[in-house]
Amino acid sequence: MKGQEKHIYPVFDKILQRSHKERLLNQRSKVIWMTGLSGAGKTTIAKHLDEALYHKGYVAQILDGDNIRSGINNNLSFSEDDRFENIRRIAEVSKLFMNCGIIIINSFISPTEQIRNMALEIIGKENFIEVYVNAPLEVCEQRDTKGLYAKARRGEILNFTGIDSPFEHPEHADITVRTDQQSIDESVNQVLEFLLPLIQLDEEGA
Repeated sequence: MKGQEKHIYPVFDKILQRSHKERLLNQRSKVIWMTGLSGAGKTTIAKHLDEALYHKGYVAQILDGDNIRSGINNNLSFSEDDRFENIRRIAEVSKLFMNCGIIIINSFISPTEQIRNMALEIIGKENFIEVYVNAPLEVCEQRDTKGLYAKARRGEILNFTGIDSPFEHPEHADITVRTDQQSIDESVNQVLEFLLPLIQLDEEGA
């Protein structure tokens, strides 16, 4: 039995690292964190950015309320504590994707500096690209296709960001996109121009 013990818990000499997978995918993995009010255009830009990256040969994954709140975070409310936990889990999931060499495009209100800084610390400053999708509240309300702002105004939705819950404007965003002044294409191209040099590998794969 003693002679067999060494086989019970196998030890691997090498575990593939993030750099190996980045070379396989021919890209540097980064987390693009889009913050802004509901209706500012985060998800729209994320979808168009994902498509643009795909056509340029890059592999990305979008994380947003639709695929997070309905799955891994479906047990969380919109209380202050649960919003913090929501972003913490998203940041940890993003880090897992990043370590697989994937470019992650996150689309979340993430309303406070504290919440965004927590995500940045988990992911790492060198991997975190903060994009402030900026549109005035009145413009976001005009775009309110789901009627969420109207419900919040009537008191049917509580803790709604911009109405009865604050949104703290990012002070040090890497990119600020003004979707009330720019077209979708202009907004996506602005992000791409900043992003492409950061995700391109050189000829030696570094």
